[in-house]
Amino acid sequence: MKSVQSKVITVLLLVVGLFISNLQAQDKKSEKQQAVEKMVSTRNYVFKVQTVQPTNPSPNRQITSDYDVKITPDSVISYLPYFGRAYTAPMDPTKGGIQFTSTKFEYKEEVRKKGGWDITIKPQDTQDARLLSLTISDNGFASLQVISNNRQPISFTGYITERKSKR
Repeated sequence: MKSVQSKVITVLLLVVGLFISNLQAQDKKSEKQQAVEKMVSTRNYVFKVQTVQPTNPSPNRQITSDYDVKITPDSVISYLPYFGRAYTAPMDPTKGGIQFTSTKFEYKEEVRKKGGWDITIKPQDTQDARLLSLTISDNGFASLQVISNNRQPISFTGYITERKSKR
């Protein structure tokens, strides 16, 4: 009789433990979602690149260097690589990627039906990048498509993270 009771108690403790760990996982998930929502709503985040998908039939590329786009309420700073066809060569050969700082831009944020955000950024004070289309999920994973005036479109995947303030 005691072995049956100990088995029942063991099963009950296991079920209660699983229930508590599930609640903790949901709390962590909601904390992450709240952090992402705060970054997006305050326009204070960094999109970190992990992979690049060029338009031409070349394969996706994993990125090992530190490329990103920094978003603040008053500026967009892009430091991205570029792989693809450029229709005009840059005057400065060291400016081969998509590199610019914009302080005059349109920023449009839309909430997606199934969670996340669609962000559209149209820089008005840069020669090359015409449109940055950023899709952010609730948990911070993101994809970015850059449409340029003088190059083929290019896409990036990665994640957003909190922007570190300069002190």
